[in-house]
Amino acid sequence: MTAPVEYRPATPADVPSLYATWHEAFPDAHVTELYARDPGRFPRTFVAVEAGAVVAAVYYLPRRVRNAAGGVDLVGGVANVATRVRARGRGHIRRLLDLAGTAMAADGCAWSLLFTGTPGVYLSSGYRPFTLHYPSGRPAAATPPPRGWTVQPESEVDWAELAPVHAAFNAHRPLSTVRDAADWGLRVPVWYAPPAQVLVARHDGRTAGYLVAQWDPGHVRVLEVATWPDRPDALRALFSAVARTAADRGVRHCAARLPADPAIEAALPSLLTDPVAETDATGMVRPIHAAPDHLAAITEAPGAFHWPADYL
Repeated sequence: MTAPVEYRPATPADVPSLYATWHEAFPDAHVTELYARDPGRFPRTFVAVEAGAVVAAVYYLPRRVRNAAGGVDLVGGVANVATRVRARGRGHIRRLLDLAGTAMAADGCAWSLLFTGTPGVYLSSGYRPFTLHYPSGRPAAATPPPRGWTVQPESEVDWAELAPVHAAFNAHRPLSTVRDAADWGLRVPVWYAPPAQVLVARHDGRTAGYLVAQWDPGHVRVLEVATWPDRPDALRALFSAVARTAADRGVRHCAARLPADPAIEAALPSLLTDPVAETDATGMVRPIHAAPDHLAAITEAPGAFHWPADYL
């Protein structure tokens, strides 16, 4: 006979078995590192408890996400969804998502967002998938930096300097997160920690943009880029720097996880040769107070994008 299961918000006493549940599903240390820095985490963490131990969990974090009408929505970002192996197949996550949805509604969230490799888990809870598009291909031929430009990798990144560049570049980008000081102080440095490489472009000594790249043998992924809107030429400087490094390292493939932005598309020949379209179908949304049409307008808008550092 199985023990009765209690579904409820987490408490500090649950932390040891909660972390054990997450460690079984997520070996990366950043899961608990980011969670521990959220002061309101326990009322937004829902757990299935059996015999005094957490066997499944769902956590959400309120986020401010740009919509398709030029405004900003409060969104419930779902993360750290996990079930212990021994407790799977018993409907725990569906029950916990119901509790999370009720709490999001009380918090005033317009809709909910998550990213997953197992979308079937969430369909019965009202989540629907959407697709992001980005290019990939062979790195462009190496060329010298444009005149007046320097692009250097930064080992000690001044994220506070780059934050306004990001905000300006994404000011009208649906699905992008409006980052606050806490994001720049914690979340962005965690997601873009080494071995990710941060390149900063300067023109005549003034910072104009940055790019984040992840290098692996034979492969590079461009994870994020931003420039001041009046300096789109910074994109060519950044892209050509990646192409030069790719040539030096013998890298043959580049995935440019970047939105369909006119400035990016104009500079893309400095990064890719013969690009092909790729898709990311890991995103899912669920309406709460917003209408389904509101969500469709966001996820289907030209240039809509969600940067990796804004994952939860």
